[in-house]
Amino acid sequence: MLIFVSTNSFGQKTDLATKNIKNYNHVWDVVINEGRISILDTAYAENAMLHTTPATMGKANCIAYYNNYITGFSNRQFTVKESIAQGNKVVKYWNFKGKHTGSFFGIPATNKEVNVIGCTIATIVNGKITEEQDFMDNLEFFRQLGLMAR
Repeated sequence: MLIFVSTNSFGQKTDLATKNIKNYNHVWDVVINEGRISILDTAYAENAMLHTTPATMGKANCIAYYNNYITGFSNRQFTVKESIAQGNKVVKYWNFKGKHTGSFFGIPATNKEVNVIGCTIATIVNGKITEEQDFMDNLEFFRQLGLMAR
């Protein structure tokens, strides 16, 4: 079966994908690199969900979740290595570096440097983040923090 997409429809989908990538990457640059977590007040939908264990539900809880990275790490550097999008889905391949100098999800500062790569799949509806799922090597992350043996 062949499906044809008109130029106008394709152009609109491409524009949406490009806009979502630009906005999504900007949000995380501001949050992590600048430490201005308040941008998430307008970036997240009220009913946003993070696929964490357990799941994090609601805008306020999602903001609180990511605030752990701001308070837990200094010298934060978040780099988006690559982003792709289709429709309301954005996938970003990223690198996070920082020094664990504060409490991070209740883990006291270890003063260890971390350098991890990961991937996030996000759903964006009407310009708002409604869903995110991060994938990274948590074992390596905890090893770098000195919390797990090599």
